[in-house]
Amino acid sequence: MKTRRKTCNFKIGDVGIGSDYPITIQTMLNIKTSDEQKCISVSNKMYELGCDFVRVAVPLLSDVEHFANIQKKVPHPLIADVHYSYKIAFDVIKAGAKKIRINPGNMTDYSNIKQLSKMLLDYDTAVRIGVNCGSIHPDYQKLPIVDALVNSAVDCAKVFESYGVKKIVLGIKSSDALETIEANRKLASLCNYPLHIGVTEAGTLRNGLIKSSYAIGTLLSDGIGDTIRVSLTEDLEHEIYAGKQILKMLHLDDDRVDVVSCPTCSRTEIDVKALANKVEELLSGTRKNLRISVLGCPLNGIGEAKNSDYGIAGGKEKSVILINGKQHSIVDNKDLLEKFLEIVSGEIK
Repeated sequence: MKTRRKTCNFKIGDVGIGSDYPITIQTMLNIKTSDEQKCISVSNKMYELGCDFVRVAVPLLSDVEHFANIQKKVPHPLIADVHYSYKIAFDVIKAGAKKIRINPGNMTDYSNIKQLSKMLLDYDTAVRIGVNCGSIHPDYQKLPIVDALVNSAVDCAKVFESYGVKKIVLGIKSSDALETIEANRKLASLCNYPLHIGVTEAGTLRNGLIKSSYAIGTLLSDGIGDTIRVSLTEDLEHEIYAGKQILKMLHLDDDRVDVVSCPTCSRTEIDVKALANKVEELLSGTRKNLRISVLGCPLNGIGEAKNSDYGIAGGKEKSVILINGKQHSIVDNKDLLEKFLEIVSGEIK
């Protein structure tokens, strides 16, 4: 693991971004912004699960008011995602957005950046310049994709810099994991702004997790990346779970629960899959450095759980619960989940 790349640092509302702060996790709502109550409910759920930033699309001028109303009912700053319209960008900043995301590939009239920069400075708002492989600025479309992504982001940032804007995040993404890695390595060598990393349009749960884990994990191992999004064609909580686990696996955020479970074999006496999934779900919001093992038999399970804080070694009718690798109790399988969670919850309070 390389030392984390040094960046400039700043606050977006109450959340810090940059190398002096922990790496943050974000997602984007897939709900119409006009459905305020659902946006509020889902945003709050994402924050409860461990998300740091929720991004909300603001495609219409009428959505600016909805964005403002949603922001009032959630605990952390929302990011306003703006495409095509500088007018919407101006209005959503006035409405209280602490960060906006623009794409220079579809907001190509840079003459508007002077006014936008003044508003960013006046309202202490950050901007993410987000460039995707599917929407490259016309000036760069003949370049190889990696150069197109990098040059588009860097050149747009220079325009904002010329007007005094310092709260800039850069994000460049391809739907190809290797292109994403190469482009971000190059970008990281050319600037000191915080980088938003992820694979765009990564795909369904299975393919998206593989692509995103590889690209994000590789870049973070290089010391590159300050905020991450795992983009999935799936329910949003999967993005948060995946982001948390990537950070946990790389020891970049140890205040997370890591559930270890066996692949099962003919000795298995309990439903390991269902039990492990339930334990993971119920403890997903716990901010503790815990390793929990859910193992399918007492033959190997007791030994395999010796390095875990809490563990289950399943038996035919009764199972062993372990704490710090030592037997704590033997319980009936019908009460196993309830008893285990009772023990873990009592210990970590």
